[in-house]
Parts: sequence; C-alpha cells; structure tokens
Amino acid sequence: MSRPTATADLAERLWQAVADGDEHAAADVVHQALADGTDEETLLLGVVAPVQERIGVEWAADRITVAQEHAATAINERVTASLAHARQRDGRGSPPHRGRVTVSCVDGEWHAFPARLVAEILSLRGWRVDFLGAQTPTPHLVAHLHHTNPEAVLLSGSLPTHLPKAHAAITACQAVGVPVLTGGRAFGPDGRYARALGADRWAADALGAVAVLEEGMTRPDPSASRHAVDDLPHLADQEYTMVVRSRPQLVKQTLVELDARFPAMRGYSDAQRERTAEDIAHVVDFLSTALYVDDPDLFTTFVTWTADILEARRVPAHSLATGLEILAGELRDFPRSVHLVKLGVAALHDRSTRPVPGPGTHA
Repeated sequence: MSRPTATADLAERLWQAVADGDEHAAADVVHQALADGTDEETLLLGVVAPVQERIGVEWAADRITVAQEHAATAINERVTASLAHARQRDGRGSPPHRGRVTVSCVDGEWHAFPARLVAEILSLRGWRVDFLGAQTPTPHLVAHLHHTNPEAVLLSGSLPTHLPKAHAAITACQAVGVPVLTGGRAFGPDGRYARALGADRWAADALGAVAVLEEGMTRPDPSASRHAVDDLPHLADQEYTMVVRSRPQLVKQTLVELDARFPAMRGYSDAQRERTAEDIAHVVDFLSTALYVDDPDLFTTFVTWTADILEARRVPAHSLATGLEILAGELRDFPRSVHLVKLGVAALHDRSTRPVPGPGTHA
C-alpha cells in the first residue's frame, strides 16, 4: 500500500470513529499508526486535518446535526491533544530551539481547531508555542505579548465576519513591536484581506506558516501607529459603522416584511422563525464585513453558499432572494450597501447547480 493510500485509509478509519462518536476508537487509530511508523506531522496534516474538513462538509450537506458536528470536533481536538501528550511522555521530538511564538484566534472566533493544528506543527518543528485558543480578546493578547515578547503572533480566523476585530488585533500587536502572521479562511483564499488589513504576512496552511517563520519576520516600528481608515480609506464614508449600528432594526424589519411576502413563513414554528432571524442576521453581518473590506465577492460568495445550505435543509432558495430585496429597501439611504445587496440578488439569479465553495462558515 502506497503512503498516500495508507494516509487516506487512516483518514477514513478516523472519520468512521469520529462519526460514531467513539473517542477511544479514534485515539486507537492515530496511536496505532504512530506505533507503526507514521510520523506525527503526517498524522496531523494528512489524517486529522482532512477529517476535520469533512466534518464541516457533512454539516453543510445536512448529513450530520450541529450537535454531531460539535461532538466530532471535540473528539478530533482530544485526539490531537493525546498525540501531544504522548510526545512529551515518550520524549519524542526536539526541544524548543527556534524561538517563541504566540498562536491565537481572533476575538469572537470559536473555530480554534485550525490554529491548534498550526501550534502543534510549530512545536514539532522546534518552536516554543503559546497557544491562546479561541476568541482571545485583543487587550488580553497584547498583555500576553508584553509579558512574553515573542518572535511573532500567528492570528487565525475562519469567519470573515471577524475581520474588523482581526484588523484591530493586527494593529494592536504591531503597535507593541510584534509582527503578525495571519491564516485561516477568513483572510481570503489568497490572503487578500490579510494584505488589506496590513498584516505583515499571510500563510495558506501550517507548512506555509512554518516557512514564513523560518524565513524570519521583521519587527514593525511601534511608533508607526495607524487607524483603520489609514488602511481602508473607504471607511471614511461611515456606511459600515451605520449599518452595524442599525443591525437589530434591519433584522427585525426584514423579518416582518418577509413574513408578509413569503406565505410559507406563516406556518413556521417558533424554532424555524428563530433560525430565519439568525439567517437574516448573518446576511447583515456579511454585508457589513463586505463594506468594511470593500469587496463584493465576500458578500456574493456568502449569499450563494447560504442558498446551497438552505436547499440542503429543504428551504427554497428564492426565500433568500426575497429577503435580500426587502433588505435593499431598508438600506435605501446607504448606496454602497444597496449595491452589494443587488449584486447578491443577481448572484442568486445566476447561480448554477454546481456547488459553491463556502466562506469557511459552519456551526
């Protein structure tokens, strides 16, 4: 059996254990593979990571529930931790010798597993890693940097709606002289949002982050402080701020109008109405983020992905188009917002049957 085939077989076995909710079987898969000679980095990147990706895909296709997705992720996290604990117990790997780095998620970001994998790979490569986990408030992150003075901060984000907070974290870290390496789907498939927000570097994956750190990162000048509008001049029109402040009213009014224009809603249960309100809120959040980075693709990609999710849950996608048309009316005083919403409606009308890649969003 070739190595790629062996890795794929391990990933399939791990997936079956994770999908069954069997933590012990999942741990047995990876620890037996380790005993049989598969190195830990291959297990993390070639087995555990693909299984985590599959968890998100299965949720999006409505083949597993939110609870099952959470349980599967928790098992994957514990399996990863067990590998790290076994490494320390058995004395495998080299002691830290490359320097100290901090790995953290953006404030509000609950999807910490990708960052955890990066932290483990860096540890294997000889870095001393402070892993701060999910949704670290920026003031706490900066306080940690003052205490540890690391070579760099690796800032992870999966949801684009956290980009404004990521921007604040980037500038705050740089203001204390620590360079920022960003990663995760939130920053765009090619790191476009990382560049827009002034991050020092971006990496597509864990091995890319290793390469950037080994190349070395230049410390920023702490005296070169800047504001969000310095990186994103379009924010001067205040439209982003106004839409964010109007979010509760926008969600409420859109839901009221949708109830009047979409008769099927009259038979919705309280739980279904609550999920509809949450969907509208997500639309407003992605709209405001697209305003923040001035990128229509961020919004239209989310809209078409949402249509796929709704149809997987047997909700007609045209209800989303109706909701967007209502939202455009509520936003009539905000020209950039109206333009983005109209682009979203057009994207829905042009949507093909081919699955649309998601923006990194899952429960």
